[in-house]
Amino acid sequence: MRSILSAIIGAAALGLAMPAVAQTHYSFGYDQPRTTGYGIAGDTFANKLAELSKGSMVIDQFPGAQLGQEPQMLQKIRTGDIDFIISSTANSATVSPQSGVFSLHFVFRSEQHLIKALGDPKVVAAVRGMFEETVQGAHVLALATLGLRDLYGKKEVHKVEDIKGLKIRVQATATEDAIFPAYGAQTVHMPFGNVYTSLQTGVVDMAENGVNVFLANKHYETAPIMSMTEHEANNSVIWVSDKAWSSFTAEQKAWVQAAADEVSRTQPAKALQLERDSLARLQKMGVKIVTDVDKSGFIKIATPFQDSQAKELGPHAVKILDLVRAIQ
Repeated sequence: MRSILSAIIGAAALGLAMPAVAQTHYSFGYDQPRTTGYGIAGDTFANKLAELSKGSMVIDQFPGAQLGQEPQMLQKIRTGDIDFIISSTANSATVSPQSGVFSLHFVFRSEQHLIKALGDPKVVAAVRGMFEETVQGAHVLALATLGLRDLYGKKEVHKVEDIKGLKIRVQATATEDAIFPAYGAQTVHMPFGNVYTSLQTGVVDMAENGVNVFLANKHYETAPIMSMTEHEANNSVIWVSDKAWSSFTAEQKAWVQAAADEVSRTQPAKALQLERDSLARLQKMGVKIVTDVDKSGFIKIATPFQDSQAKELGPHAVKILDLVRAIQ
């Protein structure tokens, strides 16, 4: 041992290269481009984890569905084939239906309310507890967001009556399947990667998503009008596989959780700024942005669904809804 120590000291004195820190690489997948709020979350998590672990834990990001669309990655995370992923809370409802509480419409009163809710320790703890109790093979570490969702297609939407009879691609949650027909629309489910072509060919009349997602995936090319309905939060969660989590030491688990907490604390505000920047870019490009949407008709229909749908989803959903509503 002394000879090894002496050699290291001697090498340092001579200015020779020191042995590199042993690194372990971990996969981190998401289905949006890195230029979206998912990339902000990925970079925040990776940078904080590298800092805390002194470079020993390295996150390799795989954006743009390189490791599969979210439904496929939700399977792979539970089998341990991917270490970390981001998935929307709506897609997460395919493995934990009560996650659909975040797809209830007009629960988040403003962007500031959304930021406060996602960073609230009680809300985060309730969400993590819900997934811990209902999903095997993976754990949720943190909440993130891409902002609020809006409708887009080839038609302007100024009031709820404007979407009557239209085929709208929605996320595969029970809440979406209930609320959009109540507005008078028809719901269509499909993987996100199929939305562009479906808008182009008329398989669907409209879709709904965040402004930056609309921009980054060039959906404006086939759906040149975005109407700012802001009907739903575009929330997401960071998952870790049980296989990876079980391999961590107690210290490494603390680093990973602290890195995830940094995402919950800082990512929402950055993602919402990205939404505003993206909206300005779209307007400069000549994309039609409808800002004078009368939300009152939507809200009148949607509000009764909040309590009834949360109750139908289960006790975790009811608790999360109450916690979010209580935030001022």
